[in-house]
Amino acid sequence: MNNLDSRSHESRVRLEVDLAKIRSNVSKIRHAVSPCGVTAVLKANAYGLGVRRIAEACRNAGADSFGVAELNEALRLIDMDIPVMILGNVLPEEISPAVAAGVILPINDFAMAEHISKEAVRQQKTVRCQFLVDTGMGRLGVLSREAADEIIKISKLPNLNCFGIYSHFPVAYQGEDAYTLKQLGRFKNLLAELQKAGVSFERIHMANSDAINNFPQTCQSPFNGVRTGLNIYGFFDNDVRHSLELEPVLSLKTRLAAVRRLPAGACIGYGRTHRLLKDTLVGTIAAGYADGLPLALSNRGYVLIRGQLCPVLGRVSMDYTTVALDVIPDAECGDEVVCIGSQGDTAIPLSNWSQLKGTHPYELLCAMGSRVERVYFND
Repeated sequence: MNNLDSRSHESRVRLEVDLAKIRSNVSKIRHAVSPCGVTAVLKANAYGLGVRRIAEACRNAGADSFGVAELNEALRLIDMDIPVMILGNVLPEEISPAVAAGVILPINDFAMAEHISKEAVRQQKTVRCQFLVDTGMGRLGVLSREAADEIIKISKLPNLNCFGIYSHFPVAYQGEDAYTLKQLGRFKNLLAELQKAGVSFERIHMANSDAINNFPQTCQSPFNGVRTGLNIYGFFDNDVRHSLELEPVLSLKTRLAAVRRLPAGACIGYGRTHRLLKDTLVGTIAAGYADGLPLALSNRGYVLIRGQLCPVLGRVSMDYTTVALDVIPDAECGDEVVCIGSQGDTAIPLSNWSQLKGTHPYELLCAMGSRVERVYFND
């Protein structure tokens, strides 16, 4: 290999993740929902934070299983001696390797269940499965009104251990919402109907992070499990009640790449969306939308430099963002810049970004760019 190809240097943009805070958050969630077990949802590379290190922290804090979106995500975790389940659905070509690896599979319909059963028989294995019931999400699962007959029929298929059943909430962040309560009623009625037919389950779960905070009844009998993703990282949906006292676990940092004084009348950035009204000390930070900074910060957001809030000037570009430095007349190239997190007594929470963009924290976490270096503390 060419020596130039093997060289590396600290990234200009760093996503710092505090693993001790992750362990603390998971422990707080566990105690809040006890005696329910906790499935740590680690989809999309643990929401972009780096799945192996996050998974280790969650397991060490007492999470009893992992939830992922698809087979490749499951295979990255299957060696960690903790159950791994795919939460949505599997594709036909994924069934054989999933059965071989021992992944817990979702069952959405009889046809897929039959396919899984035949493959399990072929491999001479028993596959652990969980039924996904659509109580109102409208995305995946057996429709709740058809679920009893379907589940009873599927439960008779060979080489399937259908030990779990679950559903999902689309609007649990809205608090005591009538739609969510109706979903709960449908699911409990289904459980009662199946119980009468002699079908019971080892694991029953509906609660996501929003429901854990807003609907404590989803952490009580007949439920004995919860699924949590966003709360692991100390974040909440914008409208959800913060019933858990969790700590944000990450900071997004970069550096000042340039410091210049520009004259009154100078235009800043693509589209010339900002024009200086006076001579201004201007800084260019080494991060842009390729690193996760949303375009919504343009002319509206702030960063922290030397503990001072510095407003974004002009449009955020792919690799750079321009800020005003009038409050830091001695700012220098190379100074640390905090885009998300705290510096001194001042903080910029991720919720500021989600409010500016009109989105939720999930999207922003998953948008952190591939060139952003993930750095872990307090292992």
